[in-house]
Amino acid sequence: MLRLHDVRIFTMAEQDEQTQQAIIAGGCFWCTEAVFQQLSGVLSVESGYIGGTMADPNYEAVCRGDTGHAEALLIRFDPSIIGYGDLLDVLFATHDPTTLNRQGNDIGTQYRSALFPLNDEQMAEAKAAIARAQVDHDAPIVTTIEEASIWYPAEDYHQKYWDRVGEQNPYCMAVIPPKLQKLRKKFSDRLVTQS
Repeated sequence: MLRLHDVRIFTMAEQDEQTQQAIIAGGCFWCTEAVFQQLSGVLSVESGYIGGTMADPNYEAVCRGDTGHAEALLIRFDPSIIGYGDLLDVLFATHDPTTLNRQGNDIGTQYRSALFPLNDEQMAEAKAAIARAQVDHDAPIVTTIEEASIWYPAEDYHQKYWDRVGEQNPYCMAVIPPKLQKLRKKFSDRLVTQS
């Protein structure tokens, strides 16, 4: 049984000073989750589905591409350590925002590049991040900015997938290490320090 909760639209003043949320999509959530779990200031990363029309979607339905949902992440973060704009910069540096409804071999609207701002401030930062990212790409950025709707957490076996079983999955081994390499190269100062 999925745990369902509505995404509440916060204003910056209403959010807890120590915890804010971001919802982003950049292809397979196994692959994007692995990136954001490495960042200092990220408190939790939850894989899930957003932006579709089917109530209570499951992985099989979303994979068929007929629910309208994107595989996405709900990121809870400490804004005193990492900002929303920083999270978006990481997203744009670790996936291809110029391919419509596709990331590598993953094809369909469920793999679209999308941002789901939760308030006016995030909306402004989303537009600014797209403009920053465009400077680094010759092809047009196709990342959409969509209204945040109902958030559906993905099934438990998708959560922390890379940490648990990803290295046993050939697909993950082909896709995730290059993303992590880009992350380490460009954002080494943002990574959680290993003790």
